[in-house]
Amino acid sequence: MNNDSGHSVAVEDAGDTRPILIIPYMWIGDFVRGHSVVRVLNQRFPNRPVDLLTTSLCAPLVDYMPGVRAGIVWDLPRGRLAVAKQFSLAGELKARNYATALILPRTWKSALAPTLAGIPERIGFVGEARFGLINRWRWGEKALPRFIDKNAALALPDGAALPPEWPVPQLRVSSEEVARFGQTRGLGQGTAVALAPGSVGSSKRWTYYPQAAKLLAGRGLDVWVIGGPSEAAIAAEIVAAGGPRVRDLTGMDLRNGILAMAAAHLAISNDSGLMHIAAALGTPTMGIFGPTSPYHWAPLNSLAATVQTKTTVPCQPCHRPICTMNDHRCMRDIPATDVADIAARVLSEAGRAISNPSFRDGA
Repeated sequence: MNNDSGHSVAVEDAGDTRPILIIPYMWIGDFVRGHSVVRVLNQRFPNRPVDLLTTSLCAPLVDYMPGVRAGIVWDLPRGRLAVAKQFSLAGELKARNYATALILPRTWKSALAPTLAGIPERIGFVGEARFGLINRWRWGEKALPRFIDKNAALALPDGAALPPEWPVPQLRVSSEEVARFGQTRGLGQGTAVALAPGSVGSSKRWTYYPQAAKLLAGRGLDVWVIGGPSEAAIAAEIVAAGGPRVRDLTGMDLRNGILAMAAAHLAISNDSGLMHIAAALGTPTMGIFGPTSPYHWAPLNSLAATVQTKTTVPCQPCHRPICTMNDHRCMRDIPATDVADIAARVLSEAGRAISNPSFRDGA
């Protein structure tokens, strides 16, 4: 239940109705955190429609992002410029008459279609010598260490000072849709903890989810395992370890993952897209961090906790997808008992803090 707290940006021209296109990063977590850009633009230009370019994978998220008029689904292949598809995308963008494009990635590829479409104002940071593609350059990205700063700063006027606090990303799901999901899946009315054991990069994966599921279920909690097809094997292991209170809700459809996170009373996740989804939904969220930095990537919600090892690990954070030290101590030294104890504390705090659980059925 994220509220509308956060720094307010001055309204510049309430009569301006020209549409804006945002080209975000297409990893799930980055895509979610890009909603802060939408919120800043909504505050600056309350009557300018904001659309998002999206992949098929991220498209379900757009349906739950307040302030977004539409998502334009266009799957460009990774690692290739795909010139023919860029021209096709440019035709689609041109037909929509965008006046401004905010291009969050610093890549040549991300700026090509908006340029071919003739969008008059194309805003982005310096990167990959995009001369002629970006015509409103923004400098000083290195002075913005956090991802949310880098993204949302593009939505501010030229030369504007950074606010002390950004509007946090939001995803809003109706209680009716959550209730239908719960009924379809046969979910009970007990207190539910969602576990998200997956992540891009093996170094970010905490390996004690089976033990944690057993501890949580033993304390009378329902436990749901959330993730995609690549988490099927670990989900089976978690269910086998945790017993009958543990359910495997992994699958192909990201929408089901969103709804499960909205229905849960607590999410425990690696540093992953599902962690950011849970936080944006307002679900109390515990992020387990090892090789990555909570300062840069912590879940952005007031009912969040980050979990790290108490052991001193000199190479932490390394931000590497694979542990090069071959011992993975930054994650291996986080015991399941610590996670279960912190979960109990967060649930207790959430019970006091959440007075209007509008996203949850039976909460």
